[in-house]
Amino acid sequence: MNLMETKIRKIDKNQIDKNVIEEAGALLRAGRLVAFPTETVYGLGADALQEEAARKTYEAKGRPSDNPLIVHIADYEDLKKIAVNIPPETDMLAAHFWPGPLTMIFEKSELVPYGTTGGLDTVAVRMPEDPVAAELIRAAGGFVSAPSANTSGRPSPTTAEHVEEDLGGKIDMILDGGAVDIGLESTILDMTVSPPMILRPGAITAEMFESVIGPVDVDSTLLSAESSQAPKAPGMKYRHYAPKARLVIVEGDLREEILAIRQLAFAAAREGRKVGIIATSETLPFYNYGIVKNVGTRENEKTIARGLYRVLREFDEEDTDTIYSESFAAQGIGKAIMNRLEKAAGHQRIAASEIVKLQKYRRITFVSGTDSARGPMAAELLRHRDLEQEYVIHSRGMVVLFPEPANQKAEAIMKSAQMTLENHNSRQFDQEDMQEDALILTISESEKEKILAEYGAGKNVYTLNEFTGDNTEIPDPYGKPLTAYGECYEVLDRLITRLADKLNSITEEKAWQEK
Repeated sequence: MNLMETKIRKIDKNQIDKNVIEEAGALLRAGRLVAFPTETVYGLGADALQEEAARKTYEAKGRPSDNPLIVHIADYEDLKKIAVNIPPETDMLAAHFWPGPLTMIFEKSELVPYGTTGGLDTVAVRMPEDPVAAELIRAAGGFVSAPSANTSGRPSPTTAEHVEEDLGGKIDMILDGGAVDIGLESTILDMTVSPPMILRPGAITAEMFESVIGPVDVDSTLLSAESSQAPKAPGMKYRHYAPKARLVIVEGDLREEILAIRQLAFAAAREGRKVGIIATSETLPFYNYGIVKNVGTRENEKTIARGLYRVLREFDEEDTDTIYSESFAAQGIGKAIMNRLEKAAGHQRIAASEIVKLQKYRRITFVSGTDSARGPMAAELLRHRDLEQEYVIHSRGMVVLFPEPANQKAEAIMKSAQMTLENHNSRQFDQEDMQEDALILTISESEKEKILAEYGAGKNVYTLNEFTGDNTEIPDPYGKPLTAYGECYEVLDRLITRLADKLNSITEEKAWQEK
């Protein structure tokens, strides 16, 4: 299509400029396209009663013409002009949830063209709460069709900048009212069936409906892209909300999800691939690899709803090839969040447990006497090896009275090998280190015996020599010249090479066994 000039008009919902509203309303009445804010996402407005305006909407978005448009009204009495056989529960629902993030589907009147309804005899109707939207609808004649103002299939826009990015040059005007409040599209409730059925989850939940009108059904068989059946509501049939990168949802309990995503991100980093991670405030600190973005806090899932499309769009600018997302509770607004994530991912999921079980150890702890030389050297050497899995690697001491930096001679030797112990502070080994997924490697037999005596038998406690199958004694350089630390380094270097090979072989063996 030929590009046009897209006018951008700032508008404040607390002090609405009537001149801007009238300018935008005149464009809509003339069959043109205007994007505007609602409390859910930005909508792409057109006169819902003009068939040609609907055609322009589909063309601008690149939207399939069998994907119906939602008609927005500002006054409840206007519903009777575009819908027939309106069920009696509608008054109660409207009293509780209109204006607001609720779309209801009714049998359409002859006033509504089939171009707006995607060829269906039903019409989807919403009354938005945003005052800018309400004023614009009235100025446009009372009936404005408004799908999300984005290129079809992309994440919905929650700011005017998102709209301009997708539709700049394709539409006549964007009303910039700032960031939206909710961030996910409205709940869609089909009123042509009994009991009414939720076709798209949103901020208004089944429990909220049931407290007003009694039982409602939830459609559990959303249409697939292969279905030949016409979708009854927007967002049912086609892949929606998708970033450019492949999106995969990792499902399990939260701890398993974090561990699985860590492994996937680490593997990608080794292969030189850029991956994204959708995390929350609570889980953000646990990720060391990948481009990690905070979508919101699990303590208030409304923040996740508000941040989801923003984060998906930000990843488009990061040139990632895959995005891994944690999953969210499938109740309340979490159900709507998961619905949008699954649509964006094309229903691609990975069971976290399937990834997690491929890794036997996740923590590797080297234990020496005072945690000042040999243990820290071994840990730093392992951190610099090419490992096929991500490990938390650290060292501990059996006799540590207070934190101390590494031995200066040990640090000198490590620096000569382009490594450093400068951030090391010695720490006492304790019960917390005896975790099931920890591999504990002692520098000498005496530390192993002490651990087993104090903390009980542990199947993951070995001497470094024992685990690597190399009996070369690790010399103790304490109190000796620098050359002794160099000799200790040479022995540790060889043992750590064998250790890395063994850890990688364990990973390969487990992966083979799972096939």
